Amino acid sequence: MPDRTDLVYAYDGSFEGLMCCVFESYEQKENPSIIRPPGVQQSLFDTAKWIETDEHKADRVFNSIPSKISSKAQELIKLGFLTCAPNKELLIYHFLRLGFKYGCKVMTMLTDDTVCSLQKAVRHLTSESQKFMGFVRFSVYGEVLVAVIEPKNFVLPLLSVHFCDRFRNETFMIYDKTHSMALIYRSQKAELIFADELTLPEVDGTEIEYRQLWKQFYKTIAIESRNNPQCRMALMPKRYWDHMTELDDSIEQAKSKGPDQWRVAETATEILPTSIGALASPFQYPTRK
Repeated sequence: MPDRTDLVYAYDGSFEGLMCCVFESYEQKENPSIIRPPGVQQSLFDTAKWIETDEHKADRVFNSIPSKISSKAQELIKLGFLTCAPNKELLIYHFLRLGFKYGCKVMTMLTDDTVCSLQKAVRHLTSESQKFMGFVRFSVYGEVLVAVIEPKNFVLPLLSVHFCDRFRNETFMIYDKTHSMALIYRSQKAELIFADELTLPEVDGTEIEYRQLWKQFYKTIAIESRNNPQCRMALMPKRYWDHMTELDDSIEQAKSKGPDQWRVAETATEILPTSIGALASPFQYPTRK
């Protein structure tokens, strides 16, 4: 492939779009130095080549990975796409080029910067998702359970399996404030949608009482003589604290108001975002319509 250092690919930000970038590079014998998703500022000196998303081309690339590399490599790039690595597109692209050249051996080429960086990014993703499985805190709004998170990686697809199984008979939403996305589960169906903003009504007095009880339980089970703030920070990093009930100091000052003084959501439709989003597969962003 020609070594052009000025070639820039631009795509729609979807996983299929990235697979089409890989297809284009092989078909045209090109080697892009940048693969740019939407929202990334363009340099004054580069001219981006727009890569159209074609499901047939994407399927050809994606379905070839298990036979030409391995099924583990296929899983790795799916997870890699969900990471917060700033250059994840190039990491996945260069990993696939290595994989198509060396086959399954690429998974053990840990001295290669691309392989090492991609696997490190995926470990960070899976570690963060596992933490959120324990750190997500729901509040009750009428008929809906709502939680807000601010992850670094796009963890909602990984959290979906856990929480949909755990609350299979409930209606709930987990709002990802970082990525402006929401996981909606209702009528035993889950979907990911874009939600630029989330405006919640005031919680009612019962919800505040439950929050206060949870804080009291948290304090009661603590063993004062074994208090170790440094250990707690290591196991429960401070960036998770903002949305954890037991660490919300404002709850202690909250006074329960009568039901007439609270605007309580009576139905799920008052809470759940109504913006239209495509039903997302487990490892891709929905495409804006």
